[in-house]
Amino acid sequence: MVLAWAALCQAASLPAQSVAVRQMEGESRGFLVLRTLDGDIIADGDSTQVTHGREVTNRLVFHFKDGSLQDETVVFSQSGHFHLLTDHLVQKGPAFKHPMDVSINGSSGVVTVVYRDDNGKDKTETARLQLPPDLANGIVSILLKNLAPGAQSTTASMVVATPKPLLIKLAIHAEGEDSFLTGNTSRGATRYVVKVEIGGVRGVLAPLVGKQPPDTRVWMLGGSCPTFLKAEGPSSEGGPMWRTELVSAVWQKAAANTREP
Repeated sequence: MVLAWAALCQAASLPAQSVAVRQMEGESRGFLVLRTLDGDIIADGDSTQVTHGREVTNRLVFHFKDGSLQDETVVFSQSGHFHLLTDHLVQKGPAFKHPMDVSINGSSGVVTVVYRDDNGKDKTETARLQLPPDLANGIVSILLKNLAPGAQSTTASMVVATPKPLLIKLAIHAEGEDSFLTGNTSRGATRYVVKVEIGGVRGVLAPLVGKQPPDTRVWMLGGSCPTFLKAEGPSSEGGPMWRTELVSAVWQKAAANTREP
């Protein structure tokens, strides 16, 4: 027991390491869909990414059928290692139990949360956190694309709003392989499980009071050009489990030929 505790303390004291860049991010545009786990579409997503030298700006916007909005813009650098510069997340509308606007400055450590309390009053929480270099807000799938060859697990840090800003750890490991089809071709995807680890006394008590967040799962295509395929997990504290998937263009039927004989 003493040896196990010593090993745990040693692991906890190891400094956080940012993920090394193995796949440079570039300009991209993609479309996604947000579903319930039953398969019902609840929102359409649009992802855009632009680069300025070694700096990358990625924006992902989901427009919900009920008028809700989730809009996240993350800016990060990729000079040797990935480093989060800023992250801005807006969640508003009936799809979110606690609508909020969260801004993170990766350099200064200042986190600002604007939210509406249970009485309908707008409140602001601001904190200055000691943000580690492995901060993963908005870039979890990018970090998974850059795991070292053969790596089965990694850890990362993340800021969440409860609504008070809170720094948590993510424990990520490969859970298994699943197959999918592209046309008539069968392919394999690695399924990763992402577990939230809340530190301190709060972390010990979280499972006992039903506050431990559910696991998130992310499916990635490996090989020489890894890519994100889908994810299942909550988008906000206490929120439902949703599935995020890539989608391709669906063409409208051609108009009927109305030419004169």
